[in-house]
Amino acid sequence: MNGNTEVLVIGGGYAGVMAANRLTGREDVSVTLINPRASFVHRIRLHQLAAGTDEAVVEYREVLAEGVQLVVDTVSDIDAAGRNVALASGGTVDYDYLVYAVGSGSADPGVPGATEFAHPIATLEDAQRLRPALEAALRGAAVTVVGAGPTGIETAAELAEQGRTVTLVCGGVLGPYLHPRGRRSVAGRLAKLGVTVLDGPDAKVVAVKRDAVRLADGRELPSTVTIWTAGFGVPDLAARSGLSTDALGRLLTDETLTSVDDERIVAAGDSAAPSGLPLRMSCQAAMPLGARAADTVLSRIGAERPATLNQVFGAQCISLGRNAGIFQFADKLDAAVWFNIDGRPGAKLKEFVCKVVVKHLAEEAHKPGGYKLHLNSRGGTRQNLVEAQRTGAPATERTAA
Repeated sequence: MNGNTEVLVIGGGYAGVMAANRLTGREDVSVTLINPRASFVHRIRLHQLAAGTDEAVVEYREVLAEGVQLVVDTVSDIDAAGRNVALASGGTVDYDYLVYAVGSGSADPGVPGATEFAHPIATLEDAQRLRPALEAALRGAAVTVVGAGPTGIETAAELAEQGRTVTLVCGGVLGPYLHPRGRRSVAGRLAKLGVTVLDGPDAKVVAVKRDAVRLADGRELPSTVTIWTAGFGVPDLAARSGLSTDALGRLLTDETLTSVDDERIVAAGDSAAPSGLPLRMSCQAAMPLGARAADTVLSRIGAERPATLNQVFGAQCISLGRNAGIFQFADKLDAAVWFNIDGRPGAKLKEFVCKVVVKHLAEEAHKPGGYKLHLNSRGGTRQNLVEAQRTGAPATERTAA
């Protein structure tokens, strides 16, 4: 390709920033990042923002390469045929290649009263609205956290450590991802903090009121502040723009993260569904996906064949307040194994991860191409799963989705 190549990145989260930074490694590439906020949201700290122990934002000057043009706006439509996007504020932006990294947010709970009376915590704005609601509640007021994935567990522990009266309604199993040994550790820490954990099939919220929640077994729990952490959704931009998506709305791609509809559109992060086998929504997946998406674009610009996705997981870390946490190790397909590091060492590891995530982005901004974690040679098992899905043959190993 002759002349300057315009690459547009939609979304300034973990995946989008990693992709934008990496793309600046070529002098003949101009990179524009469109994001609705002027600051980077450190999403894995949003529960701390709600509790008042961190602001969960980082200035873009700390993590974004100087060569990236930041446009604070929202994309309302993608015109793939015309290679441009429409902005909510008016006008359009042209591109040669587009990186679709719009991330994820709260899903519609589908539970009566949840939209009106429960506080989500999936976005910066969600956490900013929740914080004053918690500050306004008396210290002994009942707080109910719905959902026992990492966000629910972290939120419940963070608030309980401050002396709040917290009930965690699991809607099933506490920490479904965790190994039974790790789950016992988490349950022990929550009990020590005074969190009431309600699990099992009957511990499912079926209605939310202004001052209570009702469970499937008919119990009604007083709740001054109800926090909804169960489930995530993705923006419907791709679907509204006529691009192929999965049932959740993630952009369907091949294993190079290229849209099945248009080779000029590449996806990364929570909003990508490579081969219909999306990876776990997490910064652990988002940053390598962002690097892979950038590499795909750079390969096409250089008339080279893009490499395919080669990603593995190794662990999941969960904070349990400021003084404890758990680092749950996993196999390469993201299945939790017996070994974990918990307690104070677990808290230190989680804090280290939170800091190193920002460090990775900053380092890529200063030295594009330096990030290598998406090049792990152990990821070949995924290709076996993709092939099994394509041929209809029985898969011999699980997906890490």
